[in-house]
Amino acid sequence: MSLAISLNGVTKTFGQTTAVSNLDLSVPSGALYGFIGPNGAGKTTSLRMIMSILFPDRGEIAILGRRSALEAKDRIGYLPEERGVYRKMKVGAFLTYMARLKGVPDAESSRRLRDWLDRIELRDVYDKKCEELSKGMLQKVQLIAAVVHQPELLILDEPFSGLDPVNTRLLRDLILAEHRRGATILFSTHIMAQAEELCEHIVMLYRGRKVLDDSRESIRRKHDPRSVIFEPLDPSVDVAPVRAIPGVSVVTRQGQGYRVDLAEGTDAVTALRAIASVVPPVRIELMRPTLEDVFVSLVTDHSASVEVRA
Repeated sequence: MSLAISLNGVTKTFGQTTAVSNLDLSVPSGALYGFIGPNGAGKTTSLRMIMSILFPDRGEIAILGRRSALEAKDRIGYLPEERGVYRKMKVGAFLTYMARLKGVPDAESSRRLRDWLDRIELRDVYDKKCEELSKGMLQKVQLIAAVVHQPELLILDEPFSGLDPVNTRLLRDLILAEHRRGATILFSTHIMAQAEELCEHIVMLYRGRKVLDDSRESIRRKHDPRSVIFEPLDPSVDVAPVRAIPGVSVVTRQGQGYRVDLAEGTDAVTALRAIASVVPPVRIELMRPTLEDVFVSLVTDHSASVEVRA
């Protein structure tokens, strides 16, 4: 298996603050990885080290089989967290210049750029100055700059920041299209639902340390459903019998129905059948934990272990 990104024991400090601690990361070629965690977790610092914008205090980094991103820069597309364009330049001129830096001939870049502008619904901005565009428009323009040379590796730092729902969906579809083209994609976000929807593999950071590195499906298998959502056929029914079911810890009202939290070790399918037998439902289903639920659980366990060692 070839690796697009490989980090071994990477650590980065700023003064007395450890931003990234002993990070190992292996991203296979062609994969779609989500790099998630709260603000300040070390995601952006890690991406900057991958891009050779920062250098680690210790540890080793290899990108696309090279010792650093600098040796493979024309094969990489990068959308940084801090957006930046030449605001006085026209959009077409700016994108042509960025494509030229990546080795794309002007004739070919012109065709690609107009195609991309059409795909992101900005077909009329080619001759407008960058400063005339909204923040969301500029973000989409910078995405084109990151992909116009059809990179093997695409690194996106908080790509959905500041976008409305319509443009978020559009950008998501474009990222998936790049993945289908064959690009390896690593993108960071603190909005875990976006990673859960997009990514096949999740890496979680917390306070500079990796707390999870697993496939989305494996995460779902390992973190069993601990809740049942049900809506009674009779809205006025007494749900006291549900509270008496062995393994039921808490029953709370939720919208038109109820959420039933189960005690550790309770078989969720058995509980679901028991609930349906005492209160006929119009709807009943297992509630799978979200990445946010998993993250909170992992962070709680991590903090508890730190306190015990202290």
